[in-house]
Amino acid sequence: MKGLADRPAGYTVELLGGGATLDDVIDERIREQAPVEKSAFIVGDLGALIRQDSLWKSATQRLEPHFNLALEHGVPPDNIILSGVCKQLALIKAAAKHEVHHLVCENEAELAKIARLHPRAKLLLQLSTEAHAAETSMAFGATLKSCRHLLEAAKVLGMQVVGVALNMPTSCLELQRAYGHALADARCVFDMGADLGFNMNILDIGGGFTGSEFQLKQVESVLSPLLEAYFPPLSGVRVLAQPGSFYVASAFTLAVNVIAKEVVTRLHGQSSNATAVEDAEFLYYMSEGVYGPFGVKLLGNAIAAPSVHKHAPCADAAVYPCSLWGPTLDQLDFVVERCLLPELNVGDWLLFANMGACGLDDLAGATCTSPQLPVYYAATSSDWYEMQEAGVALDSAIKTFFV
Repeated sequence: MKGLADRPAGYTVELLGGGATLDDVIDERIREQAPVEKSAFIVGDLGALIRQDSLWKSATQRLEPHFNLALEHGVPPDNIILSGVCKQLALIKAAAKHEVHHLVCENEAELAKIARLHPRAKLLLQLSTEAHAAETSMAFGATLKSCRHLLEAAKVLGMQVVGVALNMPTSCLELQRAYGHALADARCVFDMGADLGFNMNILDIGGGFTGSEFQLKQVESVLSPLLEAYFPPLSGVRVLAQPGSFYVASAFTLAVNVIAKEVVTRLHGQSSNATAVEDAEFLYYMSEGVYGPFGVKLLGNAIAAPSVHKHAPCADAAVYPCSLWGPTLDQLDFVVERCLLPELNVGDWLLFANMGACGLDDLAGATCTSPQLPVYYAATSSDWYEMQEAGVALDSAIKTFFV
């Protein structure tokens, strides 16, 4: 029974019984495929979400998680912050209609739009960060210099400004420098707002969480003293975060099929004093590429090397340099540039772990070259009971899976 990606309804959660594991679910889905029609699919581990939630709660002190969810998921309007640049008029009108009052604003044009369509909105100014600008080579959000003018314009329009939103890339390496600059700038904006009579009490530090425990603890160790210095608990400022990628990164595994194979010869060490050495390299073409679930590659994000289904790692096993391509023969459809894998055959399956950070809609959604991929959700009985005890209610069918 398939768990399709048409969330929130229409999917199935399989409870793993009799010692069954997530690998068994993958095995079963592969066995179900017709020999001539081997389609990619996704397996979601709900237990990973529970484990990440426990890790988040144990590792962070003041960060309140919030997520980019819609009203149909049952999230109260007060807990939704409508973010995104250049919001469409219909989206702002819908927010006003459904009493979603917290909106992120980054420039004067956006401010005028919101003031006209949603005058009761409570605004968070999107503040540009040095780290994000360095990564994208373009401005995102209001600069510190322009914030005074933006606050004054909001005052003239009679709008409420209640806080500041930041945006930190997950690739940021200099955490101390990046968060130090960002929180110092945010403190300046809060002080400007107070001078103009605004009651600002929300700081949204955004995302920037990769999904690893080590990186989360690094961010927390940097943030804690900075928050104590700029926004201590007695200030009454709520500190929000958007750890969506942290929660889901390890929860989803993508299975794709090898549909073609090519061997090329590379020459290495060729010079006037050296003899050229020929190395064979395999080019594998997969059933999905960058115009499907690997679309994040086009944005500059690296895709980690996969594992081979039903291949037990062995120290003595031969591995070969290879590259992984999508099915289009387009030069941009280059998924993994170089990795070491055992020699594969057409029809073999590759498993890409930790794909949740790509976003499930991007990962499973239909495109012009790829149909919507099925998503199969699974959880152990203990994980399921823990979710129930935490008050998580899923509008889904339950099916017990045995080996």
